[in-house]
Amino acid sequence: MQIIKVPGVNGLGNTGKTRNAGNAIIEETGKGKLLDIEEIHVDNSNLEEQEKLIYENAKQELEKGKTAFLGGDHSISYSTCKAFMNYFGAEESFLIVFDAHADLMPSMKEPTHEEWLRKLIEEGWKTENIILVGLRKIENKELEFLKQNNMRYFEMKNIEDKEGVADLIMEASQGKNLYLSLDIDVVDPAFAPGTGYLEPGGFSSQEIFYFMRRLKKLKNLKALDIVEVQEDNKMTVKLAARILEEFL
Repeated sequence: MQIIKVPGVNGLGNTGKTRNAGNAIIEETGKGKLLDIEEIHVDNSNLEEQEKLIYENAKQELEKGKTAFLGGDHSISYSTCKAFMNYFGAEESFLIVFDAHADLMPSMKEPTHEEWLRKLIEEGWKTENIILVGLRKIENKELEFLKQNNMRYFEMKNIEDKEGVADLIMEASQGKNLYLSLDIDVVDPAFAPGTGYLEPGGFSSQEIFYFMRRLKKLKNLKALDIVEVQEDNKMTVKLAARILEEFL
């Protein structure tokens, strides 16, 4: 698996410290010299150019094989997923998102980490090919969008049978090219305090590893991202590094 560092940031105040998380995560693995690593060099002050560069480079990297993108905040997933959709085709692309937030607010021209998923849907990703897991905070506008589009999602308060949820999302994605997006805030702040928008009641580190170990077995998993990790929080960086290692 190739690893692409994506220091893209387009958050609303609390995501600046995620910019260089890719460096910190790779350093924590202790395997930097043994890994196939590239970086997409972006200027966070030019959002239009940043978005374009991430998209174009991500599409090129996807042509080479299985890819892990390290953010950056969740806004990078708009460009990486758009590249994925255009490379594999909308009918054949499936997205599983682990996140405390739905990220479905009305979209801006260059989507932030709060509406990247809605913008992606507006540009062609099919809602029936998306599953959200671990939600704990859903705004009214997002809930309306979820219901209007019959989207499948699992709120933490309703996840009692983790094995059943894992079975369902693995079965649903069969026959498609799978992209897995992991916002570290899906994990409870007790285990991942280094992220910008903390929401209590998330997965334990053991629980998130359970899901990752199940999903890594899927032969149709073509790409993944790990985002919203603050590079100066050792505990969270270490968790992200161990998650990445599961897929190497």
